[in-house]
Amino acid sequence: MTKSYIPTINISSLLKNNFDTLNATKTLKKIKKACVDIGFFQITGHGLNLNQIKETCKIANKFFNLTDKEKKKLSPKKWNKKNNNTYRGYFPSDVNGKEGLDIGDLSVTKNYSSKLKNQYIEHLNLENCFSNKSIKILNGYFDNIYNLSEILFKSVIKLNNKNPNISSKAFSRIKTLSTLRFNYYPNQTKPVEISKQDGVALGCETHVDSGIFTILYQDKKGGLQVQNRKTKKWYDVPFNKKALVVNTGRALEFLTKSKFKATNHRVLWNKSKRLSVPFFFEPSYDFKMNKSFLNSKKYSNTGQVYEKFLNQSLKKFVEYQR
Repeated sequence: MTKSYIPTINISSLLKNNFDTLNATKTLKKIKKACVDIGFFQITGHGLNLNQIKETCKIANKFFNLTDKEKKKLSPKKWNKKNNNTYRGYFPSDVNGKEGLDIGDLSVTKNYSSKLKNQYIEHLNLENCFSNKSIKILNGYFDNIYNLSEILFKSVIKLNNKNPNISSKAFSRIKTLSTLRFNYYPNQTKPVEISKQDGVALGCETHVDSGIFTILYQDKKGGLQVQNRKTKKWYDVPFNKKALVVNTGRALEFLTKSKFKATNHRVLWNKSKRLSVPFFFEPSYDFKMNKSFLNSKKYSNTGQVYEKFLNQSLKKFVEYQR
């Protein structure tokens, strides 16, 4: 059996937020190496219940099997003039070849959103398309994947010899711009693009992510590929039903002074249906993006707020041109 380019790391030693044990130290070293060398790794021992992941995927597939009229009840204003949301919600496949549903923190209420008036923190009326039971499952998945993401971020803080608890300065749950997304690739009749580098047909364009980490569940269809930064060669991310895929984003690259670079990835064109469930772990909208956060004894609370950092990053994605 050939060794995968993408390492698999058991992170069970980190789940209790104790980063000083011998096993935790070994795990942290593996995470650091994966982030520096590749920018991608798979995690096992992550604590998420596999049945919960399956149930979440079932809910997503059920949603995408609804009629266009039903799905667009959750669309932003661009695709449904009756709605006020501009960022969260459903976008159709004619945008970039795949359908998607972007869900923010489910604890954001209509009242909180309207008072805050932030362009990215929107209350989505999920009850228009989902049962109360399904919403409860989605809420539980968001909670668990968010907590897992924070453990990984605390690991990075520990690797920089700082107190992991400072993560609360960057992430406040009700203010986070984190997104749970469902990507549904229908039977694509033609590729989204043909790679200029190697002529390969793609179902999702070559890109890097915006946030700190992305934690992804991909179904067994696979298709996700990662680019080696030095050789520019592409490698498959193998399907592992017990694993979640983690990759670094632009925000982490910025905060680590480019030590942990965001990595190019893409999805191959696949004529059969495919579902992926990425969670984009994004800081609070008002977190000041300053490199001192991870690299100095004292954090200088100045600089561009994360909301503006994200705004610049999203301009390259056609689905966010709203």
